[in-house]
Amino acid sequence: MRDRGPLVTSLAAFTLLTTLSACSTPEDPTAGAEGGAAGTFDAGAAGLEGEPVRIGISMPLSGDFSEPGIGVRQGYETWAAMVNESGGLLDRPVELVFRDDASDPNKVVSDYESLITQAKVDLVFGPFSTRLVIPAAEVAESYDMLFVEPAGASDEVFEQGFEYLFYAAPAVASDHYDNLADYIEKLPADERPRTAAYASLDDPFAQDTAYGLKDRMEAAGVETVADEVYPPGTTGFTAIAARIADTDADLVVGGTQFEDSVGLVRGFQELGYQPRMAAFSTGPTIPEFEEAVGGATEGIISPVGWSPSADYGQNADFVARHTELHGAPPSEDAANGFTTGEVVAAAVEEVGCAEQGRKCQKALADHIRGAETETIVGPLRFDEQGRPQSAHLIQQWQADGPEIVLPDDDARTGDLVHPKAEW
Repeated sequence: MRDRGPLVTSLAAFTLLTTLSACSTPEDPTAGAEGGAAGTFDAGAAGLEGEPVRIGISMPLSGDFSEPGIGVRQGYETWAAMVNESGGLLDRPVELVFRDDASDPNKVVSDYESLITQAKVDLVFGPFSTRLVIPAAEVAESYDMLFVEPAGASDEVFEQGFEYLFYAAPAVASDHYDNLADYIEKLPADERPRTAAYASLDDPFAQDTAYGLKDRMEAAGVETVADEVYPPGTTGFTAIAARIADTDADLVVGGTQFEDSVGLVRGFQELGYQPRMAAFSTGPTIPEFEEAVGGATEGIISPVGWSPSADYGQNADFVARHTELHGAPPSEDAANGFTTGEVVAAAVEEVGCAEQGRKCQKALADHIRGAETETIVGPLRFDEQGRPQSAHLIQQWQADGPEIVLPDDDARTGDLVHPKAEW
């Protein structure tokens, strides 16, 4: 799952908020306070009896993280619709209660306080991004609330000592490239990269992703010849690209979001730098990337937490229902929202409870910690700190578009091409 930083911008908020209805409820007098961004999504609960299972969620529906935040919200809504169509949770309808935290860590804290103590939701789901997940998880922890989240992947999330937090994706950021590292380590010596250059946004997720691969490469004897870190808001990448190009590194790795991945690739193109392998996080997984770099995508590698073609669990049904509900195929952000719901639903049905209170919430957390859950991103297991114990798929842009090239399992759609084509 992507954990995008403040470089990402979007117009998707307008589309979503004008196509989905959101309404206040008597039980939740503060719902709808964000001018339509917040509210209750009833998920087609007609025909289901009993008190609804109300799930509180604060999402960045405006501000720096709005584009991926809206994607996650759509995934949550698709999950709720499919659950209700299948009989609900514990034979009760699911109802989602949203807040817009405006990408503000202070607002996300007050949102979860309100959802738990005033709206009195039964369960909570997490928001988007490490910067919002940690303060939100602190609130959930203080009220003994299960906190499964879709986008807090950096190492620092799991160093807080949370008892109730679980990250619903295949791997934490530092493990995203494990399948690629395995592949490189097995290459014959004369085909393996000898030198590598790294460029990363100064952001926990972006750096953890790039440096997870860096650690593996250095351990395998690949020499680091450049290590560039740049602050959020950077718009000019010519100088960074030039310093990397001067090293003529065999492998270039970007710990990137969208705009910076585009800026680096454009810089390398202009300089005529041709690495044998190029890997960038997040940016190349976004459909707009190809046009943004003038079509110079072939050979670019990225880790992805989900593939629409993967033969995992309900994935085909998820893609079809999401497309029907939202008018477009799901994004990876939507998939991780859906996966969050799958992990919680499996625990609720197994434990047989869905309400506030330490007894129920701890039982749910204990079940998740000891179980393997089938999801649309594959089977998920977690360690004691809530880290998923798998690795991301590896995508490579090829002549006909993105292909899943690693690992060699049911999700793979093509073979990895190495060395890459020229920009």
